[in-house]
Amino acid sequence: MNLSGLLSQFLAIMAALLLAPLLTGWVNQWRAWLQNRSGPGLLQPYRMLRKLFIKESVVAESASPLFRMAPYVAFGCMLLSCAIIPTLSTDLPLSPAADAIALVGLFAMARVFMALAAMDIGTAFGSLGARREMLIGFLAEPALLSVLFTASLISQSTALTEIVENLAHRDFVLYPSLAFAGIAFCLVSFAENARVPVDNPTTHLELTMIHEALILEYSGRHLALIEWAISLKLFAYSCIGLALFFPWGIAEAQAPVALILAIPAMLFKLAIGGFLLALIETLCAKMRIFRVPEFLATAFLMAVIGMLTHFLLGS
Repeated sequence: MNLSGLLSQFLAIMAALLLAPLLTGWVNQWRAWLQNRSGPGLLQPYRMLRKLFIKESVVAESASPLFRMAPYVAFGCMLLSCAIIPTLSTDLPLSPAADAIALVGLFAMARVFMALAAMDIGTAFGSLGARREMLIGFLAEPALLSVLFTASLISQSTALTEIVENLAHRDFVLYPSLAFAGIAFCLVSFAENARVPVDNPTTHLELTMIHEALILEYSGRHLALIEWAISLKLFAYSCIGLALFFPWGIAEAQAPVALILAIPAMLFKLAIGGFLLALIETLCAKMRIFRVPEFLATAFLMAVIGMLTHFLLGS
């Protein structure tokens, strides 16, 4: 394990911890501007985390240790996911320990713990949100795996670093398989991150909320960890999309100068992605919960078409 790899891994973890709330604030601010209103400041997520961390956590008497442990597990899974995704460099010491399949497993582990914690208290909202969250996960994970498999078929590897290195060094060619996979990935990202049109992250209407119903019983540092994990998940999905479909600018192994240039490149791509996310959320309306399976079935179909296109056309 060389010094360059340790530096790249450290920068990747610190970038995720520091930039994830900033990305959330950027999306929220653009969403407010596009709706012709003055929204929260860019640094509002940091202020919210600070406020929650200094508050006392109130836990129900019937809560088991699982309820207290779930926020830490979710935060750890999201941070580890960001650590194995090549955001700044492909020289990541943790990347050989986990590939694309393990990445989906980390997302699933966080979801399962949060769903179990929501049902642990025994409230109606918690159970409702847990059932809806597991339904979305059941439909979204196969589509996400199919997207990752499409990219791995092109690079002949399921390791994210090798996928990025292979795609970044190819000639600029529009792959039909990646085009279908990109559409599927966008649909899955909206569902997995509780964004419009699947869910509204700002609503508390009991008939429509999905993710918010999971965390109604949390407060204090537990809620701070969950909110931070939500930002990390959005950051992770954004970085997955950039690594698979826009891998240019990510530094190679043993390239410290390129690592310095990769930081502004990542910030620029995240800024563009955050604006597009806010624009799509502004233009779309939230769909009914009964339409979500059709929405995610479309994502899975597009991902499968992407794989079939690769097998038939070889591109």
